[in-house]
Amino acid sequence: MSQAMNMGRVGEIDFFRGIALILMIFFHIIWDLNEFYNFPIEYSTGIVFIIGKAAAYLFIIITAISCSFSKNNRKRGMKILAVAMVITLATYIYDPQVFIAFGILHFLGVSVLLYPVYRKLNNSLLLLTGTIMILVGQAILTIPMSHDYLLFIGLTSPSYYALDYYPLLPYSGLFLYGIFLARILYPEKRSLFRINLENNPVSMIGKKTLIIYLLHQPVILAVLYILQPGGRFFWLVFG
Repeated sequence: MSQAMNMGRVGEIDFFRGIALILMIFFHIIWDLNEFYNFPIEYSTGIVFIIGKAAAYLFIIITAISCSFSKNNRKRGMKILAVAMVITLATYIYDPQVFIAFGILHFLGVSVLLYPVYRKLNNSLLLLTGTIMILVGQAILTIPMSHDYLLFIGLTSPSYYALDYYPLLPYSGLFLYGIFLARILYPEKRSLFRINLENNPVSMIGKKTLIIYLLHQPVILAVLYILQPGGRFFWLVFG
């Protein structure tokens, strides 16, 4: 039995989580370049948009799968929400008009805490409920709201905008699909791959997702500030 199985981990879970993290960091680099330095790369459409969404969807599915391996999803969910609250505070200080009230980490934290409810559904109900959640989530986008008090389920006013927004509807449907995949792919909690996917750089960062998620934007902004023409490092070297 591999070391990953002895430790209660399945190597590819961390690996694909690391892939999602790399995709997300790439998307945020492009976003920062566009928003702060007017870099002419579009991120709301095209390949960059697809990469950003792929990262989020992969995070949701991997987190759902991971719930079936976790020994304490309550602790795990609260830890995710704690990091989410730090991001809420930081973005509110940055700009109260677009701060992150219910972003991807808020969604994941709440979803992990709801896992004990979701796990009671059989496979057919998981797929049916997940599909209904996705369809309802799409439908409520057309409901006009005069406030944003129900933003956590996907009901917002037409003017609502946040730097990151992943409400329970429709994205809980994707989370339920992830639980279904865990039952189909990992009934015996064993890796699907013969090769060891644990001891590589991608898997290593996949094990540190929360801390990297918390720190990556300040690091990206610092590096871009140093490297940009007109930045202090630029003038120190070339001035």
